[in-house]
Amino acid sequence: MNIILRELRSIWKAQLAWSAGIVFMVFVGMQKYAGFARSGEQALKLLDNLPNFVKKLLGLGELDLTMASGYYVLFFLYFALLCGIHAIMQGAVVISKEERDKTADFLLVKPVRRSRVITAKLIASLISVGSITLVTFVSSLLIVGRVNTGPSIAGLISRLMVGLFFMQVLFLSVGMFLGVVVRTTRKATGIATALFMGTFLLSVAIDLVHQIAFLRFLTPFKYFDAKAIYMKGYSPLSFVLSGLIIIACIAATYLIYQGKDIHA
Repeated sequence: MNIILRELRSIWKAQLAWSAGIVFMVFVGMQKYAGFARSGEQALKLLDNLPNFVKKLLGLGELDLTMASGYYVLFFLYFALLCGIHAIMQGAVVISKEERDKTADFLLVKPVRRSRVITAKLIASLISVGSITLVTFVSSLLIVGRVNTGPSIAGLISRLMVGLFFMQVLFLSVGMFLGVVVRTTRKATGIATALFMGTFLLSVAIDLVHQIAFLRFLTPFKYFDAKAIYMKGYSPLSFVLSGLIIIACIAATYLIYQGKDIHA
């Protein structure tokens, strides 16, 4: 319990900053929607003049952006990017920072097994990403509710938040694996960032080039694609694949950390 509280105390300022950023993004995004909805047909005609690859990428042929539901589904990509990068960076840093901050020896000489250290850090990290999901959820409900003049989309927001949380946990587990495998925090965060952006760019490429759609299993952005969830619902395979990746990364983190030579 002490390790969990220690972790939470060490990240509370960053947590507040991330949370404030998300609330601000929801507010600004929905203010833009309010103006967009008032423009109506004019805005739709303007979007229709965009290049075809841009319309494909944004799903403009499938979403009615004058409706709060269609706009929110399109805007959800920004939540996925912000929350995803937070999760993978949290995972990459939570273990490797002990060597960076020269606190590894102090932590490990205590009568606590290494497995308990990992468990405590995992719980603290889950609280961290869970609170970010909660902030996104609550701010979305409140702010969308103020600008939405059509049917309530609270149910849609709730469904999308389930996928967002699963995606965050997936990236968190990958980040923890990288944090225990890579020697330094700088390298761990660098590789984590590159991997995150690589999976995002792959999801963009899949939207543009349908011939490589079979690669969607390599990017979590396609496991929980907001447009697909909005139109078809969740695919059980997405949860299965996510679960397998999470279990594999967490199990590997425990195993590798047990035998890792820690330098303080």
